[in-house]
Amino acid sequence: MVGAILSAGSLALDAFAVALCIGASGGGTKKTAARMGLTCGVFQFCMPVLGWTAGIYALDTISSFDHWVAFGLLAFVGGSMIKGSFETENKCEMYAAMGAASLLYLGLATSIDALAVGASFGIAGKPIMILAGSAGLITLVLCFFGVSFGRYAGIWLGKRSELAGGAVLICIGLNILREHLL
Repeated sequence: MVGAILSAGSLALDAFAVALCIGASGGGTKKTAARMGLTCGVFQFCMPVLGWTAGIYALDTISSFDHWVAFGLLAFVGGSMIKGSFETENKCEMYAAMGAASLLYLGLATSIDALAVGASFGIAGKPIMILAGSAGLITLVLCFFGVSFGRYAGIWLGKRSELAGGAVLICIGLNILREHLL
């Protein structure tokens, strides 16, 4: 349960970093904050469930090395987040235009990693609803406050939140390996 909640918090940090960018680039209205929080929260709930379902179906095929697959998925997502935290390109201006299509794109883009984490939970035979529910709720709250707070924090905090989220996911993957190998 603790691992699921930590994973959920880590997954929410991508969307939080984007929310900070939107707020920092002048899009920090309450309406934008609510729309982004709701959209990203729904995506963060649905994507782990889809990934978990795929992972469950793949479980019989890969049961002898499932822990390595789960670790690999979490390490890949975590490593991507860490790499992204060191990129210097400022995407805030691109995120500032918040039409419906942009909002759906951001919801999908920030939740792709949740699909992989959900698959790792399915492969490892772990329940999904704590992860999915926590990811959706945490993302909703963080996005709402991220957009609102972004105009004060800028992107400084956004990059560091991606770094922290990636490190947590890698640690969770290492813990899955430890549980299966020891």
